[in-house]
Amino acid sequence: MSRKPVVGVIGNAHRIENRFAVQAVGERNLRAVAEVAGALPLMFAGCSEITEIAALLDVVDGIVLTGARANVHPTHFNAKPNQKHEPYDLNRDEIALALSEACVARGIPLLGICRGLQEMNVAFGGSLHPEIRELPGRMNHRMPRLETGEIHPDPTVVFADRHDVSLVPGGAFARILGCEKIRVNSLHGQGILEPGKRVVVEGTAEDGTIEAIRIADAPGFALGVQWHAEYDAQRNPINRKLFEAFGEALKTRRTAPA
Repeated sequence: MSRKPVVGVIGNAHRIENRFAVQAVGERNLRAVAEVAGALPLMFAGCSEITEIAALLDVVDGIVLTGARANVHPTHFNAKPNQKHEPYDLNRDEIALALSEACVARGIPLLGICRGLQEMNVAFGGSLHPEIRELPGRMNHRMPRLETGEIHPDPTVVFADRHDVSLVPGGAFARILGCEKIRVNSLHGQGILEPGKRVVVEGTAEDGTIEAIRIADAPGFALGVQWHAEYDAQRNPINRKLFEAFGEALKTRRTAPA
């Protein structure tokens, strides 16, 4: 009997009680992979000292690069770090950038979400801006906060749809989602400034912020989204279609001749 496809889901550096170092993955990512893509999620450490890319890709049928609190370190795109844009996660940077290239080269399905989209862009030579809202004409894409400055306590408010995204007619996303305009959530400060050499922009917000990309000439599924597609992927029609398409790519990869 054939087994389910296996999806590697990258971990993030985290510290419990400010003492215990752990690798953490949001459960919504795991549930979206399991319940919508129909695959077995396999968490792996976002640290090259622990995770060997070649060995990982021999085991999995696809990779999800999740969102994360940490920004991609600006030295990866020839910019200067700034304390106000911390935290950074250099270990995750190292493995995620190399992994993006390796997945595309081997035709292994790759889905980048929020930080994952940013990592894919940087891996192919693109740059990021640490605070998209500071650019002229841009909206505030960060998660909603209370008047006190604290993050809003209600997840339905935090993950509510915030703005439209226009998709390229006839592009990969328009085909998958069956439309040319969608509405998505927004929980990011950093975003794409200049797309990488093989990065094709397939969706933009009304303020020009890049929201959906694909990697040109990739032999397999290689898509990234700036919104948090893992949120309510079981019921949200846009996010569900995206994870279902990822699941179909996994099955194709799984059954393809070696």
